[in-house]
Amino acid sequence: MRIEIICTGDEVLTGKIVNTNFSYMSQKLEDVGLSVHWGTTVGDDRESLLQAFQLAAQRADAVIVNGGLGPTVDDLSQEIAAQAAGVELVLNEEWLVTMEDFFTKRSRIMPANNRKQAMLPSTAEVIDNPIGTACGFAMDIGRARFFFTPGVPRELRRMLEQQVIPRLLARSGSPVTIHLKRFHSYGLGESHVDSLLTGVEELVPDGSVKLGFRAHYPQLETKLVVRGADADDVQRKLRPVQAEVRKRLGNFIMAEDDQTLEGVVLAGLTELRATLALVETFTSGQIAGRIGHLPGAEHVLRRGVVVRDRAELHQALGLRDVMLTGELTQDATEAVARAARTHASATHALAVLIDLDEGADRIDLGGTIWIAIATEQETVFRRSRILGGRDWVRLGAVELGLDCLRRYLQGLPVVERIDFEKT
Repeated sequence: MRIEIICTGDEVLTGKIVNTNFSYMSQKLEDVGLSVHWGTTVGDDRESLLQAFQLAAQRADAVIVNGGLGPTVDDLSQEIAAQAAGVELVLNEEWLVTMEDFFTKRSRIMPANNRKQAMLPSTAEVIDNPIGTACGFAMDIGRARFFFTPGVPRELRRMLEQQVIPRLLARSGSPVTIHLKRFHSYGLGESHVDSLLTGVEELVPDGSVKLGFRAHYPQLETKLVVRGADADDVQRKLRPVQAEVRKRLGNFIMAEDDQTLEGVVLAGLTELRATLALVETFTSGQIAGRIGHLPGAEHVLRRGVVVRDRAELHQALGLRDVMLTGELTQDATEAVARAARTHASATHALAVLIDLDEGADRIDLGGTIWIAIATEQETVFRRSRILGGRDWVRLGAVELGLDCLRRYLQGLPVVERIDFEKT
C-alpha cells in the first residue's frame, strides 16, 4: 500500500512550529508495517491544497491529511476535500450535537463559528474525536482513500491509533494481527546493536519478523514487528526472537514496550520499600523531574538537591571536610552521596556530578560524569566521559545516572561493557 501524508498550515510550512505530527504518524505506520511513500507540507491556500489533494489522489492508495479542521477561516480541509471529490458540503447534524454537548459539559456556550466543523463532504465517513471538536472523516478522492485528522497532537494520536491505522490495515490486506515488541537500551550505539543482533530475523524463516531501530539519544529503541494469522501465531513467532534479543543485549535492556527507565527505577525502589535522595549538578533537576511526577513517587522521592555551583553542596548537605572545587574525585563523589542519604533520612541516594570541559560549547568537547549510589551498607561509584557538547553531556548524564541506579536495584554491575564477539 502506497501511503502519503499531507500536513497543512502556514505555521508548519514556514517553520514557525516544528512538525512533530509527521514524524509521529510515519513512525506509528512503520511500526505496523505500513510505509509512507510521500510526505507533503502545504500552506493554508485553496489552490495549493487542491493541487496537493489531486496529486495524492492520483499516486497514493491512502492519504492522511493532518490539520485544517478547526473553526476559523484558514481551516480549509473540509471545503477543499469536497471540491476535489466533486461533492457538496453538508451539515452533519450528529456531529453538531456532539460539539454542543462538548461545550455544555464544560459549562460553555458553543461559538457560532464552531458550526463550521460540522460541515462535511456529503460522502464522508465520520471518524470520532472523543477529546476535541474537530471531526475527523474519511472519503474517496480519485483512486485514494483520504483520512482527515486534526492538527492538535493529542487528538491526532488518539484518532490515528484507534481508528485510522485499523482502517489502513484492513485496506492493505495485512494479516489480522500485527504486534510491535520494543526494547529500550542505553550504552550501546545503533550500529553496535545491529551487529549484535545479526541473524535474529532468520529465526522465523517466513520473513514475518522485521527488526528495526529508532535512535533518540540517549536511548536506543530496538523494535520487532511480528505479523501473524492471530495472537497465538504472533506469540509463537515472537518467543524465540525476543529471547535471543534479551540474551544478546543482556543487562543493557533497561525497559521494554511502554515501560520507561524512570518507571523501572521507581518500581524497583517501591518493591524494596526504599526512599531516595538525589543530588544533581548541571542537569536543571531533570533526574528528579523524570521520577517526581510518576504515581507513587511521593512515597519514594524524599529530597532532591539541584545546584550549578558544587560549592553550594557544602551548605546544602552539611559537608565540611570534602573538597568539591576543582576536578572531582571518587572520594568526594561518594561523600556527597552518603551525605545526601543521611541528610534526607533516605535508604538510597544517587549523586550525579558533572565536570564540564572548559571552553566554548563545541561538539568535540564534553564532560566527565561522576556517579555514586549510597545505601547504609555500601557506596558504589562510576566515572564516565561524554563528548558532543553541553546538551549532549546533560542528557547523557541524566540517563546514565538513572541507568546506574536501575542496575544497582536489579543486582547488576554498575559498570559493564559488551563486545561484538558475544553474539
